[in-house]
Amino acid sequence: MKPIRNSAKAVIIQNERILLTKNVDQDGIFYLFPGGGQEKYEELKDAVVRECIEEIGCSVKVKDILFIREYIGKNHQFAEWDADIHQVEFYFECEMETKDEVFNGHNPDDAQIGVEWIELARMNEIRVYPDALVKPLMEGISTPRYIGDSN
Repeated sequence: MKPIRNSAKAVIIQNERILLTKNVDQDGIFYLFPGGGQEKYEELKDAVVRECIEEIGCSVKVKDILFIREYIGKNHQFAEWDADIHQVEFYFECEMETKDEVFNGHNPDDAQIGVEWIELARMNEIRVYPDALVKPLMEGISTPRYIGDSN
């Protein structure tokens, strides 16, 4: 089994829309929160900033933690290729430091094909990972919460 991996993610909401990375796989389009793996000696907030620059081409101001989610691959639909993955994800409220709507990350993820603003009210109509965050985000966020192991 691989070691447990920390991942830092951005939740960027403006004007009732959320900014997500747009990705494609064998089942079609899906969306992810910008962010990724924490590097050794890197604070989580610094990982969020670095990953946002890489994936969406924008620096962000990191605020407070919103969600903590675990992903234990063997328990979910992607167990065929993710069985040895255990990841702890930290979702931070973030603000874009620029109002530029042109997104051009210099190091997008392999499956990433773009970046898109999605209306919060439509989140339940698209494939978003983790889907456990869709309902809390659509209902509004009041306090940080631990999501646990979810897909």
